[in-house]
Amino acid sequence: MAFDGITTAAVAMELDRLLSGSKIEKVYQPEAEELILNLHTRTGKMKLYISASSHNSRIHIYTEEFINPQNPSSFCMLMRKHIQSGRITSVRQVGSERIIEISIETLDELGYSVSKKLIAEIMGKHSNITLVDAQTMKIIDSIKRVSIDQSRFRQLLPGLTYSYPPLQDKIPFRDVTREDTISMKGRRLLDCIGGLSPVMCDEILKDGYEKVYDNLEDIRSRIDAGVFYPCIYLREDKSPMDFSVTPVSAYECTLEKVTYDSVSEAVQNYYSGRDSSNRVKQKSHDLKRAAEQKLKKLYLKKQKLSEELLKAENSEELRLYGELLTANLHLAKSGASSVTVTNYYDGNEITIPLDRRYSPSKNAQNYFKRYGKSKTAIREKTVQIEENDRDIEYLESVLSLIENADSLDSVEALRNELTEEGYLRRKKTHQIQKKQKIKPIEYRSSEGFRILVGRSNTENDYLTLKMAGRNDLWLHTKDIPGSHVIVFLEGKEADESTIYEAAKIAAYHSKARNSEQVPVDYVPVKYVKKPGKSKPGMVIFTGNRTVYVKPEIPE
Repeated sequence: MAFDGITTAAVAMELDRLLSGSKIEKVYQPEAEELILNLHTRTGKMKLYISASSHNSRIHIYTEEFINPQNPSSFCMLMRKHIQSGRITSVRQVGSERIIEISIETLDELGYSVSKKLIAEIMGKHSNITLVDAQTMKIIDSIKRVSIDQSRFRQLLPGLTYSYPPLQDKIPFRDVTREDTISMKGRRLLDCIGGLSPVMCDEILKDGYEKVYDNLEDIRSRIDAGVFYPCIYLREDKSPMDFSVTPVSAYECTLEKVTYDSVSEAVQNYYSGRDSSNRVKQKSHDLKRAAEQKLKKLYLKKQKLSEELLKAENSEELRLYGELLTANLHLAKSGASSVTVTNYYDGNEITIPLDRRYSPSKNAQNYFKRYGKSKTAIREKTVQIEENDRDIEYLESVLSLIENADSLDSVEALRNELTEEGYLRRKKTHQIQKKQKIKPIEYRSSEGFRILVGRSNTENDYLTLKMAGRNDLWLHTKDIPGSHVIVFLEGKEADESTIYEAAKIAAYHSKARNSEQVPVDYVPVKYVKKPGKSKPGMVIFTGNRTVYVKPEIPE
């Protein structure tokens, strides 16, 4: 169900009950269109989340962790100035609209009590969060400013008088009468009643037009009484199909239903998976692009180095020219462009090109000099190609980790790693950079063994070289970029099922995640070594065995 007027009413009533009288301790803005208020309520600490995102706009109590930017935005600083340390006096829905007003009492610079309103408009692409003066309704600021170039009818700019969004030519669902429903017969309820989503319109119309008013009145009476049944309807693959604050007949018989004690909990769980996935993709986009661009340059460099190496390896002719010319200086004439001599290696005649600017002996010296440079080039190019190949291997592993990242923590760990390795510019900040915490992904095998997976190459090193014991089991996809996987045996022997489960996890956290049969090497940690001055995550190992598995996370 969309975040319609009925859901808004349920959320507003729940927030008013929970948050009235609470103190705003801190204001955060994790993303450009999000606001989080840390509150001290009568029952303890809570977080209020408001999003003006075009696709995931909503407002509810928030229980998840979030990454706060080191430098707060100007809007966040303004919110802290005006409402931090204030108290929420009430939370209410405006009419039947998708608008929630949070009334706040706070003190101004002189210590006088002033009233503010934080207005959340949950309206898809037109969503916004605006702070206004409650007495004058003057706009202090909006999280998304709307100028006259964007809207001729309604601007949201500091200093202007706030006006509510224009009403549609519909009857608000709270004001619909029985006579109104009779006149709607044969028409789409969505075009007639305001504040209802398409799903709720179908629910009201489930018994025909004759029962529209009765069904609507039943929902309104539950809203007035504050009786809601928050739930999420799941597809066969357990992904959320929809959420609702009241049962939906069309879903009841076909979809699995999960019920919740609070509206906020249902809304958060519905949006969190989709929102988290989108946010991870957005956050990892620049990392992926940086890695891909660098990889492209490395592949071009490898091609150029290979061509130069091939040219240098074909330099024996230069040595031959130098030897034959030195042995036949009497045949060469100064100013000549070439000389024909007998090749004493095979008895055939051979023509040696000459530079007219130099004497025959100088031409011979130049050939030996070019031959010497070619031999040096072979050594240097070989070393450069090896270093380039190591860089390619490293960046391919990073790219694989970026593509498989499923949390903001994983993305942040990879960002720090690329910054430390010089692939990303370090952001200028006056604050001290916090050291990234090591948080490997953890699983449990069916036999109870703990299995940890690195989220970045830096974590891979720490996991393998610091955390793991000598006799623990190390796994990695064979010749395929991926994460290090450690099975902590705690003095026990790893059975076959544990090895296969860990191998499936290793394959899942690799570039071959979507393949059918993936080779995975496994070996005790004591046989895994890290070469000196190697890139993060790069190791060598001996005595390994290989199993072939299908990538998946075992239950």
